[in-house]
Amino acid sequence: MTRRVQSTPVPVSLPDPASDPAEQAAVVLRRFRVVFNAVRTHFKQVEKQVGLGGAQVWALSIIRDQPSIGLGALARSMDVHQSTASNLVKGLLKKGLIRADKGQVDKRQVQLMPLPGALELLKQVPGPFEGVLPEALEQLPAETLQRLDHDLAELIALLKADEASGSIPLAQL
Repeated sequence: MTRRVQSTPVPVSLPDPASDPAEQAAVVLRRFRVVFNAVRTHFKQVEKQVGLGGAQVWALSIIRDQPSIGLGALARSMDVHQSTASNLVKGLLKKGLIRADKGQVDKRQVQLMPLPGALELLKQVPGPFEGVLPEALEQLPAETLQRLDHDLAELIALLKADEASGSIPLAQL
């Protein structure tokens, strides 16, 4: 039997504000690496354990919790573009984990239903379905979230990053 040794996390402190800005930037960069590594590790563990990507697991959990949900509502629940949700659903259909029924009133609408295999699979998933980062963010106080949002908006502006990429699930990055 393999025994894992738990290491005690060593907090990384920011240097004194009067110190070198390059040193401060390096410490913050390390913090980003820690966050990204935690997210990636969680999703790799999920995929290894159940054979599905993290975004598919999250979509499947929503379909389980909201039987008959439509594609648009699924996309809104995941805060992703409808085409992203559609691609996730196609994969789940192909794997035989859900079915898509035509709407009773509007035949263009689909109602997504989990199949028994999906329910069994979700019982095996470690940790939060939506991922560790959304769960951690929800635990932060409102003031911290507002400050973090403001500071990340500044960083995004400096990066000249495309904010449309914010609708791509972390599990797919």
